[in-house]
Amino acid sequence: MEEIVVEDYAALRSTLDHVVLDVREAWEYEFCHLPDSRLIPLDELAHRADELDPAETLVVVCHHGIRSRTAQAWLLAQGFARVVNLAGGLDAWARHVDRSMPLY
Repeated sequence: MEEIVVEDYAALRSTLDHVVLDVREAWEYEFCHLPDSRLIPLDELAHRADELDPAETLVVVCHHGIRSRTAQAWLLAQGFARVVNLAGGLDAWARHVDRSMPLY
């Protein structure tokens, strides 16, 4: 499964045609999130996957990269063409890319 580290994603983010899929819980999303990300909590993904385009590139994020990896595997099994996991999740993003993002 494809994975990208936060530093590489930060460099590509503005030029990559993709959707950021955040699979955390709503309270986590309210606390902090990447701009323009779409929230579909992991436990709702099976019922809401039709809200996503299987042909689009998805970059899946969560807190540390574990739930997003689970979502990635499920989406790939459902026929989504390109699903990339953000390694280390938003915790790594806050520590290495955007230090103004709150940690939790």
